[in-house]
Amino acid sequence: MTGEGPSVLKSRDVKGVAEYMKSDQCRKVFVMAGAGISTSAGIPDFRSPETGLYHNLQRLNLPYAEAVFDIDYFRENPIPFYTLAKDMDPSKFRPTITHSFFKLLDKKSLLKMCFTQNIDTLERRAGLSGDKIIEAHGSFAANSCIDCQEPYEEEKMKIAVEKGEPARCASCGGLVKPEIVFFGEGLPSSFFSTVPQLRTGDLLFILGTSLTVMPFAGICKLAPPSCPRVLINLDAVGDLGSRPDDVLLLGDCDGVVRELCKELGWLEELEDLWAETAGLGEKIDEKDELEQITRDIEEKLKVSEAIGEVVEEKLEMKVPGMSKPVEGAAQEDEDQSKVLTDPTKPELTAKETAKGPSVETEKAPVKEQTDVGKKEASVEEVKSAL
Repeated sequence: MTGEGPSVLKSRDVKGVAEYMKSDQCRKVFVMAGAGISTSAGIPDFRSPETGLYHNLQRLNLPYAEAVFDIDYFRENPIPFYTLAKDMDPSKFRPTITHSFFKLLDKKSLLKMCFTQNIDTLERRAGLSGDKIIEAHGSFAANSCIDCQEPYEEEKMKIAVEKGEPARCASCGGLVKPEIVFFGEGLPSSFFSTVPQLRTGDLLFILGTSLTVMPFAGICKLAPPSCPRVLINLDAVGDLGSRPDDVLLLGDCDGVVRELCKELGWLEELEDLWAETAGLGEKIDEKDELEQITRDIEEKLKVSEAIGEVVEEKLEMKVPGMSKPVEGAAQEDEDQSKVLTDPTKPELTAKETAKGPSVETEKAPVKEQTDVGKKEASVEEVKSAL
């Protein structure tokens, strides 16, 4: 934390933030949210060491853990993602008190925009309207063909996900997936067209994120010096604390949000808003959910491997009417299999594009790529893309 005293806030704590929010100076509030705001709903984050989704998927027979969100791997084998999508169906989860805080900011006519890395749509389920949300890494809110981009009906997609049978586009036959940004895909244009608004902000909340996934992580630097940046997170991250009016409120997101709303005199309203979400899903244990996801994907991969073995056996058998096995067929299949399972192959590793989902997170990453190859975009690169 810089030793220089604050110039906008009276103090760099909950009381100072609350007092500023009550003033006429604070009219445009922005939010940057990561996976840490959804873990209390039971949704595992992606990158935390030991407990994150990617860490637990490392033991499975995937080319690499993040392959489940890789567009090239999805084209070859969409089953792991469809299995994950079933387990992470947003309708299973209730929004957290932090999601209701965003709704309350909007109700108070303070929220200008919520930038989220999360694909779980819990901001929407908490009642925040879509025009106040930029889902930087996409979400489960819509589905489309990966080839022709034809929209795909939600109800049909639900059936496909429930059955674990990848949906196909009626127009071109291409695979269909939710509009989540996979590794190998670009971020939505709405993200780049909206981030300049941060330069007009009076207050920026940054919650539940490791601030390591670019270009999302860099946009906090677009807030002007006159805009206090408030980090609500388990750990200090990024350059937060380097400015005179940076505030680090370290701890559980829901707990800190409640403390802030109590200081604001909003706690009862916050709890009432959260109570309205009571019928939207249930409280799910994050650890149990993570273990279930891993088990389900492992089971599907075993089935895929068994089918592959049968195919290979048939390729090695003699074709009826011939005096010797078909030469080259089994070897070709084996070579292709190596490409899909060898993590050293450039086809499936070095992705020079922006990341797909986050379900990103508030803790240190195992391998920083989402929002699956890494696009190292500095703030300057973000600015140049605007």
